[in-house]
Amino acid sequence: MFSTGFSAKEEPGTLEILMARQVRHLAIPLSQRHATNPIPASPAILKEATQHFADHCATCHANDGSGKTPIGKNVYPKAPDLRLADTQSLSDGELFFVIHNGIRFTGMPAWGTGKPEEDQDTWKLVHFLRRLPAITAEELEEMKRYNPKTEREREEAAAVERFLGGEDVVPPAPAHHH
Repeated sequence: MFSTGFSAKEEPGTLEILMARQVRHLAIPLSQRHATNPIPASPAILKEATQHFADHCATCHANDGSGKTPIGKNVYPKAPDLRLADTQSLSDGELFFVIHNGIRFTGMPAWGTGKPEEDQDTWKLVHFLRRLPAITAEELEEMKRYNPKTEREREEAAAVERFLGGEDVVPPAPAHHH
């Protein structure tokens, strides 16, 4: 089970996965497991949640929920593919609990602030997570607008805006990789 030490690069064994899932299940209070989403689903709510996910969650989970990002692939355990049954089979209450409270000993931080009953943003995200298995290419393309930008990307966008506004703009120097 631990022949490779505690390397985050190795895939966990079957026993480790089963144990981790059982611990997660037991860590979620029964009342929370059965909680229902108090926010009614609507196109406006889904749009808000989509933008929130792109801005706050996609860094680790990717816009499509695959977890295939530099961070998501290199934390331990790896960021799960949120489109798959392992996540989609969780109840709304379980999804809410994980987002709001995080999961100890993983890369999943607690994002909820204040009292759980007042955390509407997390309930909205639950609606978005349910949408992931059927998300379209157009939705994914739209989400790119809301992904966090690097300082260089912000400078380039500002230069383009100034250029389009009629200014004489010197393009930023090319980025160097380390």
